[in-house]
Formats: sequence, C-alpha cells, structure tokens
Amino acid sequence: MSEQHFEPYLYLAGLTHDSALIAWGGFFFKVRDQKDWKLIDDDDLPDIDQERRECIGARSKPYGSARVEVIDSAGTVRAAETNDKNHVWITGLLPGTEYTYRVLVDGKEWAAGERLDWVVGPEGRGLRNNGGVYVNRFRTHAAPDESAALTFAVIGDFGTGVKKESTRSRRQREVAAALNRAVDERGVRLILTAGDNIYAGKRFLGLPIGDTGDEDDDWFFTFYQPYRYVINRVPVYPCVGNHDSGETEQSDDREQLFDNFFIDERFSGEHSQGPASQGPGLFYRFKYGRDIEFLCIDTSRQTKLFDHRFFERPHHLAFVQEALPEPASQPADSPLWRIPFSHHPAFCAGPVHSNSKSMGRVLVPLFERAGVRAAFSGHEHNFQHSRSRGVNYFITGGGGKVEQSDPSDFDGAHTVAWGKGGHFLVVEVDSEKMSVTPMAEATDGAPLRNLRVTAPNGDGSVEMPIIVDRG
Repeated sequence: MSEQHFEPYLYLAGLTHDSALIAWGGFFFKVRDQKDWKLIDDDDLPDIDQERRECIGARSKPYGSARVEVIDSAGTVRAAETNDKNHVWITGLLPGTEYTYRVLVDGKEWAAGERLDWVVGPEGRGLRNNGGVYVNRFRTHAAPDESAALTFAVIGDFGTGVKKESTRSRRQREVAAALNRAVDERGVRLILTAGDNIYAGKRFLGLPIGDTGDEDDDWFFTFYQPYRYVINRVPVYPCVGNHDSGETEQSDDREQLFDNFFIDERFSGEHSQGPASQGPGLFYRFKYGRDIEFLCIDTSRQTKLFDHRFFERPHHLAFVQEALPEPASQPADSPLWRIPFSHHPAFCAGPVHSNSKSMGRVLVPLFERAGVRAAFSGHEHNFQHSRSRGVNYFITGGGGKVEQSDPSDFDGAHTVAWGKGGHFLVVEVDSEKMSVTPMAEATDGAPLRNLRVTAPNGDGSVEMPIIVDRG
C-alpha cells in the first residue's frame, strides 16, 4: 500500500519598492517506501481533490483561508488575507527595507520547520530530511528616485531537472547550489533568467511521454525544488526560450510559464511593476531605483517554421523601440543603465549556434542608438563575452545544460572572452560601472569560485570581474 505526502513550498513571486507578492503551494507524492517516491501528475490531482487541477502557481485552487504577515525589524506587522487564491500582495512597505514574513493557512503556519527535499544517492531517490529550513526574509527594491547600487544574477538554459544524478552535460543541481550561496554571500537582490526555463522530456513517435513544462508537476524538479531556498527570498524575472515555447517542442509551455512566474499579477493592474507587451509574446520593463532599467525581450517564435520572432511583430517592436529611444528623445530622468535580456544572443561563436541575423537587423541598431552598454542572453550552453560598437554582449547558457565542445567563430562573433562549464553570472552595477563575474557550479557547502574564462586565442585566463564602464 502506498501513502500520500504533501510537501509545501513558499515563493516571493514579485517585489517592488513598496510591495511584495507572496505565494504558496506544494506538490503531492505517492510513497511506497523511502526508496520509492512518485510525484503525482497534474492529471491525477482530481483523485486527491475532485476540483484541483493545479497544485501551485497563480491559478491554483486555494488550500484554505490564508493570512500573510510581513514584519519589519521593529516588529510592525502588515498583513493581508485571502480565501480564493494562494497568493497575496502586501502593500505599504518601505523602499530598501528588510522584512520577514510568514503564511498562515487555516491558522497553521505554511512550510514551518525542517522540510523534506529531493535527494539522489545510494539510498535511492526521494524526499528526505536534509537540513532545509525556510528563512523567509527579503529586502524591497530601492525607491524610484534613489540612485542605488544593485547586485543581481543571470542564469540561462537551466531547466534540465534534478530528478536523477547529474551528468557531464546536466549540471542544474550543482549550479543551483552555487546560486544559493551567492544569494547569501554576494547579496544578490534579483535574478534574471535567459530562457529555456523548462526542457522537454523523452518522446516516442514525436509525442511527449515525459515532462514538457506545460503542467505544474513538470516544474518541481526544474524550478521549485532546485531553487527552493532562493525563490522565497529573491524575485525571479524570466524571459522565454525556444524550449519554453512551440518553437522547439510540440508543447507550448508559455501559459504555464505565465502562471508559475505570476506574469499577469506582476505586470498588469494596480501593482504593476512596469509596462509590458503581451499576447502572444512576453515583453516587459522594470526599474530598480533611478538609474537602472531592465528590458525583457522575447526572441522566440510561436512555431519553428513560417513565423517571425516575436520582437518583429509590430506591436512588440513598437514597445521595444519606445524602451530604447534615440538620445535626442530621451527625457532628463532616463535611467543611466538600460539592460536588455533575452534568450537568443545577437552574437555567438558556437559551437552549436551562430549570430542572429534578425537580431542583428532589428535589435542591435536599437541597442546602439539607446546607449545600451550590456545585454544578456543564453541559448548557447557556455559563457561568451562579445563586444561590438560599444555594446557588451554576454551569453550565460550553462545553468543546467553544459556544452562540451569549444566555440570557434570568434572573429564573426566579436568574442573577447569565453568559458565552459556549469555557471551563472553575478552582476554588480552602480552609477559609474558594471562588473560581471561568471560563477562556477559547486556542491552543497562548497565555497564559491569563478568560472575559468580565457581569451579566444587561448593565451591564459581572463581577469575577473569583467568591467563595463557606463561610457
């Protein structure tokens, strides 16, 4: 006979200078013994609750009457309640201020105490007590009129999953361990993704027979579990990759991506963090303080054949053009840093992908005219730094999938440095300069270290961090 286990999760789904979107949910498992754990598929959730179709995310059925409390250092509590969803906005917070929080569902604290985490080892695969405890603490963004430094992370092509043991080319577990340390030790305040948040599973005769990303259960091993003790403290800002859409897979995961990243809740309505252009496609802008603005660009296509990339559609192109204005039309209070991020890179030395002709034709001129100094992307599963006409282009595609072969088209991609291995970027930016450091994967408890980065000609390592002047 199998038993049922429910494991609760917490999520800082959105954050501004004066509000926080706090969410909760969980996943159901069937347990035969401690070596036989099976994650329950979304299609089987009605066997547990006839009305339940999703277990986490913006659309999930409520688990009960909930109250969320946010507490400052003086003990002042701001609270919100809900009976019809598993997330609430807490408003009236102070900019740049540290808070703690807790979620009470039907009077009981959600996810309190030591949690069960997915472990792979000699004893088998399953949930185990591994010392994990939620530390529900966050710091609000800087005020819109404040000139404030920021440390953020960028991670791309990570959604390979941690269900099984890692291989040479699948390193999500080790990269996630390093990211968790960077949040604590480097003061990371927010995370950008460079797309391919979720990868498809195995196929038979062209049809998916494994995880695809279009159901909540697909997200357990690829997002909620690997970054469990990060996403309850630091907001994540995603972009769409080809593996998140119908471009590469028969299953378009976009609807589920919007649900699990709370896109509509964050970029529409009274709590909107910034303007957005959606439907179909994902484009949005948000500011951190006075000097920094991020621009998410959807470089994917709806289908692989006979379709333009989303940024070429007129309504999306108008949004991007407005976000990247000519100098003469920029207002006096324009941000000092405009930072675009997307999945596909404008310049790429391979070995699998090359320069994007459509980005070179449409986006690169907009970057140059608006004074962009740095743009971030993924897609190629290594690290690359290119520089063209004053713009620095960074590829960080080693968050889960890792390419073993070396790139070669350095001249065509304007490459100045590259490296391979599981990694993500830590970026520090202030009013004068930006520093970019590729951080290598790590095992749990291991110290952080830089990824080894070399010049294209192989003449030794490149000094870290990479400095980008505002110009």
